[in-house]
Amino acid sequence: MPRRAAPPQNDSSARIEAFLDMMLAERNASANTRAAYARDLGDAYSFLARKKTGLAAANEEDLRAYLRSLKKQAARTQARRLSALRQFFRFLCSEKIRAEDPTRAIDAPKLGRALPKYLSEKEIATLIAAAQNWPGEEGIRLRALLELAYAAGLRVSELVALPLSAIQPERAIVIVRGKGGKERAVPLGEPALKAVAAWLPARKNLLGDGKSPYLFPSPQRGKDAALTRQRFFQILKQLALAAHLDPKRLSPHVLRHAFATHLLEHGADLRSVQSMLGHADIATTQIYTHVADTRLSRTVADHHPLARRKGPT
Repeated sequence: MPRRAAPPQNDSSARIEAFLDMMLAERNASANTRAAYARDLGDAYSFLARKKTGLAAANEEDLRAYLRSLKKQAARTQARRLSALRQFFRFLCSEKIRAEDPTRAIDAPKLGRALPKYLSEKEIATLIAAAQNWPGEEGIRLRALLELAYAAGLRVSELVALPLSAIQPERAIVIVRGKGGKERAVPLGEPALKAVAAWLPARKNLLGDGKSPYLFPSPQRGKDAALTRQRFFQILKQLALAAHLDPKRLSPHVLRHAFATHLLEHGADLRSVQSMLGHADIATTQIYTHVADTRLSRTVADHHPLARRKGPT
């Protein structure tokens, strides 16, 4: 069967934009999710453009060729790119732009079950102690960020976007707007509440006569701008060095992993942890039970007297 002529590249570009707009309007996707889809589809778009093919008209072999070009990428990257393509072509089919989905017979790469990285409770304590010595108003802000991230298991996008009204000290909770615009209430302990209370006067000094809806504003970026995810990531790396921890092991998401793992190790209910993390599917939360089980097994092997015995005496 002769191959269908590819549409002009700008036609594919318009289809991608329509898909991304749909993600925002109908699926309530965040700006970060939209940007991630745009990057993944843009990569496929660029590859096919070099082959004189429009993404919207690509057939199965075109897409297989693109995926083969990713063989040096991590399996998770390949799987994410294929997932973005699946979503895109399902959209085209639903809009009657395509009669069939060219991704339907393409299998995703097999992924190993990677356990999430996290810090031990001792390492978290070391990190918090280093933050206590961080000077000035930036140190006060850092302590509030760190305590909230660990105490509530927040995604970095949720943390930096917290409105000032999110903290409700009288109820000892933080109201978080997560993926899909869903709100959840997460309990806060006394250290986090005290860190936020200490930050509020410093925040007022930072803003001067200005106002901001954000708990962690960034006046340098202009009116109504929040601290960026990238800046918090950078500060954490600096803090890791000050705490004599490997910066490669620390990120905002590692703090979220530590929150979930430590709760489960101390006997928290899996459903409660799922609710606090904002996971739609409990299967996502269950990965932390494997982390806890692995650590407990290692603890038994290292410290139980029977496990240390060399053999019969």
